[in-house]
Amino acid sequence: MSAPSGDLKLLHRALRYMSGVAAASFFTEVRVIGGENVPRDGPIIVTATHHNMMLDPVILSYVFPYGRILNYWSKATLFINPIVSWVLYSSGNIPVDRKSKDRKVLLKGTIEALSKGYAVALFPEGTSYTEPRIMQVKDGAAWAALEYTKHALDTKLQPVVVVPAAIVYTNKSKYRSSVVVEFGRPITMDSFMEQFCSESDGAPRAAVKRLSHAIESNLVEATVNGPDWDTLYAARMARDIMWEREKSINLDEFVVISQTLVDLFSTPAPTPNFKSVKRHLLEYYSLLQSTHLTNSVLSSLPLPRTLDPNTQTPLPSRLLTLLILVRDSCATLLRLPFFAFPLVIYMPVYFMGRLGARLVEDEEETQAQNKLVFGLLSMLLIYPTAFFFLWSLFLYTRVGALMAAATLWLFARYHDSMINANYEHAKRLLATWRVLMGVWAPKRWELSLAALAPYTTPVFPKESEFLSKPVAPSGAPTPAPVLPPVPELPELGMSEPPVQARPTRRPPSRRIMRHVLRARVEAVKALAAFFEQLRAQGAHGGVRVRASAHLARMYGGVEPASKLEGGDGGEGEGWREAGEVIAFLTQRGARIPHMRHVQAEGEWAALSSDVEGDVSSPGTPVL
Repeated sequence: MSAPSGDLKLLHRALRYMSGVAAASFFTEVRVIGGENVPRDGPIIVTATHHNMMLDPVILSYVFPYGRILNYWSKATLFINPIVSWVLYSSGNIPVDRKSKDRKVLLKGTIEALSKGYAVALFPEGTSYTEPRIMQVKDGAAWAALEYTKHALDTKLQPVVVVPAAIVYTNKSKYRSSVVVEFGRPITMDSFMEQFCSESDGAPRAAVKRLSHAIESNLVEATVNGPDWDTLYAARMARDIMWEREKSINLDEFVVISQTLVDLFSTPAPTPNFKSVKRHLLEYYSLLQSTHLTNSVLSSLPLPRTLDPNTQTPLPSRLLTLLILVRDSCATLLRLPFFAFPLVIYMPVYFMGRLGARLVEDEEETQAQNKLVFGLLSMLLIYPTAFFFLWSLFLYTRVGALMAAATLWLFARYHDSMINANYEHAKRLLATWRVLMGVWAPKRWELSLAALAPYTTPVFPKESEFLSKPVAPSGAPTPAPVLPPVPELPELGMSEPPVQARPTRRPPSRRIMRHVLRARVEAVKALAAFFEQLRAQGAHGGVRVRASAHLARMYGGVEPASKLEGGDGGEGEGWREAGEVIAFLTQRGARIPHMRHVQAEGEWAALSSDVEGDVSSPGTPVL
């Protein structure tokens, strides 16, 4: 079963073009880093991360350097029918007999493709999933690379290299977000082949494990990895506060900035107020998650805020919120005439994309895929209809066909150039209306603290059932962790009730928006106090914070494992100086809040009458 000779992969090129158009419509930008690491020709195995279902091969094929055709693994049984076989080969697929226990049979199609100098793309994690870190890297890619290299040595073929590819989404389920694709340095097989070809018992498998570890290390260094969801969400919230405007982070440094913050919030108690800071950040993140709002949208509104720790959190006045609504409504209406026609034409696309996402609300890695597929199917209905309508206006002439096609192309370009600004204005107008509803509603309508509790705890993505479970050293599955006993309530003598799950419906704005605004200010104040304490401690001596191994080597240091308790001589714990981390973030555009008591006359001229506490001398953040 071999690929047709002279196949130009026409279907793959057509699919790549269509998916590229769809990806460019869905994402604001796809930034490629390290494209020079990809060989222009010769056999390569691309090992890519896989956290966003079908969008991962779409993005990878769309941006792959030099326009090289990527070949993906497919079940060998699909290639039995000659017509289906041609379709699969032409669309960039190679057969893999997953049921075979003979690796030469299993990898026959892969070795044939590499022998012809093709590029083979694999997802060594084995499945698409949503977790705070890379959970597994399987050995299939390593076996393929080493088996081909052994075959190439015998047949004098070109050697293969493995190119790691990390695909990182700024928000993988969000429309008009961005993507970073980083290609790592090629991994050659020279240092693995002697062990792989050895006849010693277990040597080939050990060489495969070493190569898999090298692939995993490269992927980890180019992605964002946290120990748990709480730490990852707290770091995200801190990042969104310090880079208020969306797209204000240089995408070339998005991963390293994000990982630095994750490492910072992974440090055990770097400051005395650390637990409180993390709690405030998570509460604000959770409330934004519950209300489908973003900090960047709220930050774009001229809402009152204070960082004075001695001042209770005030709310904007009713008059101010009304003026904001009028301002944003006028700004949107002024733009509407220029975008009304594309908006009407694309309305079915937006509707179908939203419907597709709702079908998989519990699967974050599938939402963007559904949005893209449902939207693309809608476009395949809209554009042909629009083409024939325009063509009819040109009397079905050949010139008319060209003019109709050119009109549609210009229309699509016009829509894509206008969508970003109009989409942001629409989100801001919606947020302004919800703030107005929350502030103007009687105070008694606010959710009580007990009713608010389900919305102040982040919702974690559902675990993937396809991930491999950790295995104990003995080979037996790792037992479930033993949970501490539920504490008894001393006054009632009964067990504490379990925490209720978050309601599926979004809470009404009139009942929760005041809590969102307060949480926003409290999170910024907590973050400001956190960095002030880091600075203060650094002034009296260096304060070390945790760092990932690759960042520690670049910006800090690594404590030898032999010096650590129970160290086995391997790589130890990485660290960076707190002052260096603060300078690192500031140099990259972070607007770190400062605790400074500054008079804010004018901004607070119209405080509402139902503000809690004394706000006679408030402060304002200096960023």
